[in-house]
Amino acid sequence: MYHYTVESDWEAATAAGEYRVSGRGLTLDGEGFIHFCYAGQRPGVWQRFWADIDLAAEPVVLLTVDPDDLDPQLLKDENTSGGTELFPHLYGPLPVEAVTAVHAVDAAGNPV
Repeated sequence: MYHYTVESDWEAATAAGEYRVSGRGLTLDGEGFIHFCYAGQRPGVWQRFWADIDLAAEPVVLLTVDPDDLDPQLLKDENTSGGTELFPHLYGPLPVEAVTAVHAVDAAGNPV
């Protein structure tokens, strides 16, 4: 599964040992969970939440996360906005060791 984040938030997480950002401009404490998506959902997530970002001023990275490295009791597939499409949500901090890859992204949100 995948998660977009600004590079500076990921760097702070690696120093702290855990990631606590829910989504763009949202915290785990405020939202209650961390937003993720599956591969086929990445383009839509990028378009809805990230396409307007100036990558030169605020670089974005794409985290690849192995769900097997997460507590299954904290990971839920659900839709929290009233639709029918299910997205993975983690109800707790993301351990940095569960991240298997970190890629810079291009203007379309694709890994480079």
